[in-house]
Amino acid sequence: MSEPRNKHLLVKNRRKLISPVFHLQTQQEDEKHLSKETIKDVKRTGVLKLHAKHLSSVPSRVFTMYDEEDLPNGVSLDFNQSCKDELWWNIKPLTNLDLSSNVITELPGKIGIFQDLLTLNLHDNSLTCLPEELTSLTKLTKLFINRNKINQLPNDISKLAELRVLKLSHNCLEQLPDSLVDLVMLEKLDLSNNLIKQLPSGIGFLVRLTELDVSNNQLKTLPPDIVNLRNLAILDINHNSIEKLPESLGEFRKLQILHAQHNDIQEIPDFTGCECIQEIYFGNNFIKEIPDELCENLQQLKVWELRDNQITVLPQDIVKLAHLTKLDVTNNELTEIPAVVALLPHLQSLKIEGNKLKHIRADVVHTGTQRILQFLREKLSDEDLNALSNGFESAPIEACVFPDRYKMRNGNILNLTMKGLTSIPDEVFIEAKEARVASVDLCKNKLGLVPVGLQMLSEFLTELNLSANQLKEVPEELAKLAKLKLLDLSSNSLNSLPIAMESMVNLRELVLLNNRFNKIPDCVFGMVGLEILMLNDNGLTEINIEGLQKLSRLATLNLSNNSISFVPPELGNMTQIKWLELKGNSFRQPRYAILEQGTESILSYLRDKIVTH
Repeated sequence: MSEPRNKHLLVKNRRKLISPVFHLQTQQEDEKHLSKETIKDVKRTGVLKLHAKHLSSVPSRVFTMYDEEDLPNGVSLDFNQSCKDELWWNIKPLTNLDLSSNVITELPGKIGIFQDLLTLNLHDNSLTCLPEELTSLTKLTKLFINRNKINQLPNDISKLAELRVLKLSHNCLEQLPDSLVDLVMLEKLDLSNNLIKQLPSGIGFLVRLTELDVSNNQLKTLPPDIVNLRNLAILDINHNSIEKLPESLGEFRKLQILHAQHNDIQEIPDFTGCECIQEIYFGNNFIKEIPDELCENLQQLKVWELRDNQITVLPQDIVKLAHLTKLDVTNNELTEIPAVVALLPHLQSLKIEGNKLKHIRADVVHTGTQRILQFLREKLSDEDLNALSNGFESAPIEACVFPDRYKMRNGNILNLTMKGLTSIPDEVFIEAKEARVASVDLCKNKLGLVPVGLQMLSEFLTELNLSANQLKEVPEELAKLAKLKLLDLSSNSLNSLPIAMESMVNLRELVLLNNRFNKIPDCVFGMVGLEILMLNDNGLTEINIEGLQKLSRLATLNLSNNSISFVPPELGNMTQIKWLELKGNSFRQPRYAILEQGTESILSYLRDKIVTH
């Protein structure tokens, strides 16, 4: 293809390359955006905004609008002359120039005439270089050049001595001038999404920096003196190839947020001294262990993201992270989650998918945070509680501070776990009703009766946890909670349930483990929506197959650790069951070897035993 014969053809071809619907303006069209009215406003305010005007060049009139021939009628730069319309001393110099979101390919050197410029915004253009005259703008405090094609910065950029904010993200920078570290007034520096392989060794001189973003580059190390940035509050180094963080990371006394995900980090550094740290992101690295003493030094931590690493153990000391609200350990090599995690008072999000957990069922993991925490609370031993809950059981009920409706609205949850309660005032449920509470967790208390006030929540309540109390019976009125989807009555002293509960057709999960049932309660067979039924660790002597066959949606059935002497072969026809647990009973068939092979093998074995006539 022959080279375009003139500039007009070149512009025409460039227009086609950019977008078939985008019109690349000519210089004449660019000039039209600077009307006399616009210029008048500029002189009145000192601000010129040419954002998103489809400019392909900076209008030449920008550089002449303060010339005398461009002044409004009646205005002269003669200091002895005045005018009724506008006085010369009312004219403000240009302090803010916004040329962002255009397709400007070149910034003219004439930019240097605006000696009073404080803010220059050039983001989202097509600039490939910057004129040396830019560095003469010595009053500049904010410079935005992000999302261009800049591959080099002026060597004397240090002349911009008043610069507070410098945004250079999404360019083509491979290296930085040494003079960058002389911009000692800088408070925010964004170098993200470039091709930078190394930071200047003197970066520690930028002691006023509060935010530093070098994410999405090609860094392998951080200069040792980076820890001198003692005012740094946010450090983002994600998506690099960094193998090790500075050992003296604790020098970041004011650091609040650290983004270090998607690197090659193998060890978590010592955070001793980082007393303000609130969020740490270490996802997608090669971390294998969490140092024992780490949690002691992170007591203000709120968010801890450790997903996609190789961590095998979470330390028991994680319970010391009293302010933690989010914990993500997805896709590691954990085999268990410490039950003490359930004691973290502010934990709202717990992600543990993608691990080989031995003691937490997959359906619990996938149900979400509240269900996981409920499961972990049930696993807490008395020793855990005595050692870690600081004697909550002996606390007088009068001293218990009940949440008000405003606190309960955050998640629509009433959580009174492990308070040593023997009763709950009706006023608490009145507040809960106002908050439209959908989940109530009363586990690990001393309740001998189901609180009557729960009936006030019948319009909203979908989850109720009464596990680990001292219940000996359940009132018929519980059946009025018709919208319940999850009911946990485990670890009580129950031996029966009222038949009225068969009307709870919306119930999806019923947990009755560790009670005193000697048969499956008849009401269960009317709960036609039931998907999960946990009856392990009771005294069941038989399996009512006729009743169970009515539960067509049942997918999880745990009858382990009972006194069942016979397993009806017809159970094998309930092929909708995906998780069946029968171990720890007195029957001889199926044998233990079959039970070890899993649900499909058990069901298949039972079907083969069905006698046909």
